[in-house]
Amino acid sequence: MAQRKRKFWGWGYEDQEPNAEEKGSLAELLKHRFNLGDLEILPAPRLEELALRAPRIAVPPALETFCSTAAYDRAAHSYGKSFRDTVRAFRRQYPNPPDVVAFPRDEAELVRVLEWCDCAKLAVVPYGGGSSVVGGVEPPSNDTYPGVVTINLAHFDRVLEVDRASRAARIQAGVMGPALEAQLKPHGLTLRHFPQSFEFSSLGGWIATRSGGHYATLYTHIDDFVESLRVVTPTGVIESRRLPGSGAGPSPDRMFIGSEGTLGIITEAWMRLQDRPRFRAGATITFADFENGAEAVRAISQAGLYPANCRLLDRGEALNAGAGTGTDAILVLAFESADHPLEPWLQRALECVADFRGRVSAVDKMEDEAPTHSGAAGAWRRAFLRAPYLRDAMVAMGMVSDTFETAITWDRFREFHAALIEQAATAVREVCGKGSVTCRLTHAYPDGCAPYYTVLAPGRRGAELEQWDEIKGAVSDLIIKLGGTITHHHAVGRDHRPWYDRQRPERFARALQAAKQVLDPAGILNPGVLLDP
Repeated sequence: MAQRKRKFWGWGYEDQEPNAEEKGSLAELLKHRFNLGDLEILPAPRLEELALRAPRIAVPPALETFCSTAAYDRAAHSYGKSFRDTVRAFRRQYPNPPDVVAFPRDEAELVRVLEWCDCAKLAVVPYGGGSSVVGGVEPPSNDTYPGVVTINLAHFDRVLEVDRASRAARIQAGVMGPALEAQLKPHGLTLRHFPQSFEFSSLGGWIATRSGGHYATLYTHIDDFVESLRVVTPTGVIESRRLPGSGAGPSPDRMFIGSEGTLGIITEAWMRLQDRPRFRAGATITFADFENGAEAVRAISQAGLYPANCRLLDRGEALNAGAGTGTDAILVLAFESADHPLEPWLQRALECVADFRGRVSAVDKMEDEAPTHSGAAGAWRRAFLRAPYLRDAMVAMGMVSDTFETAITWDRFREFHAALIEQAATAVREVCGKGSVTCRLTHAYPDGCAPYYTVLAPGRRGAELEQWDEIKGAVSDLIIKLGGTITHHHAVGRDHRPWYDRQRPERFARALQAAKQVLDPAGILNPGVLLDP
């Protein structure tokens, strides 16, 4: 069977690109929402339209069997999947592709590639699924290095060992989300980590970027599931001891979780797993205002109920997702368990909701492996999974369409949120003339939450990047000023570096630099991401 081909310029598979009718309907919707004229829909870039720079380095003969200089591979590994990346792709701007893309088939071949790059002082970009939206897989643009090699771990795609008694598995880092879950299913186990990029992101990528996943409370980040790691660095292999917990000094795993490929390349991990859920209970709740909904989310998170899903959409976000009419905020609430029915948990959560004038619009209870998704919750889920494809289509129409996310403690949330909405709306109005700024709470903790903002506005052809950079800069400056984090779950990459440098303590930055000097003395691993070589 022919293998499905992923787009080299944007999100997902070529055969899942919105068709002409879908694009036309979307264009009409945007036209009427923002009172625009007819929107021109530009054609997607084709490989033959790109003028890729010739490779600046030659692959050693001993490595040729698993290295590529093909145009498709180099173009596909030039960018991640952010708005900025897609805009540049539509402009046919590929000035800095990797010179070589390596596809090592085992750890021995990976070590040989790293040895070559270290000796030749070539920059190395580790690559899992390529779903970065912060410039995390983009080759460095300076001339410090004679060439760039992207190392794709696609062949590291297997579950190697399952410990059913401990509910854990040893897993190769290149396995994508669907393949991972398919291999765990016969054992009755699941990782239950479902970021929006699940279909096209890898375990190693999740760990390297401290990915946020399916769980809106309790198990929110991949950190919670890592039991031990195996990492290949230019100075050797590091493997941490597999333990359920340890008080033996700083955790070696924590040094690599979130390191974004700057300290080493993760090849394997022992991961904590869960039994596959059988019992589910959920509800959809509406609120007259978003702030009351946020208070209900705080009450639920502090009650120790730990719903799997606890996402609050403001009126605009609910309207965009087709989950509401734009008159109410909507809370999508869901519990799941492999062990017990969940009605008491759901009932207590609904009591918390009632305290803040929430109105239950639907209740779902089910016991099966493949739950149905209907109503507002189903509409939100479908919109959530389809959003990256539609974002690419909006880029073709000249729209500015992107997001920013952060986290803040509950005591500061109300003022923080109001200030960010005002700043973003002002920037959109000044830069684009008109547009919308919407918000949803993606994750909730007893001490705070993670608000996630979506900007949608008409752009000026040829100036969309500059418009977004101005909006992004304004809101990012305010996030740091008000004490939030520059990213809750999208990583730092290159795009967040200016604000990450302001957020992290200076002495910590120096300690991180010292660790890099020990593990990567030549500074070849993802230079410019997190820190400069």
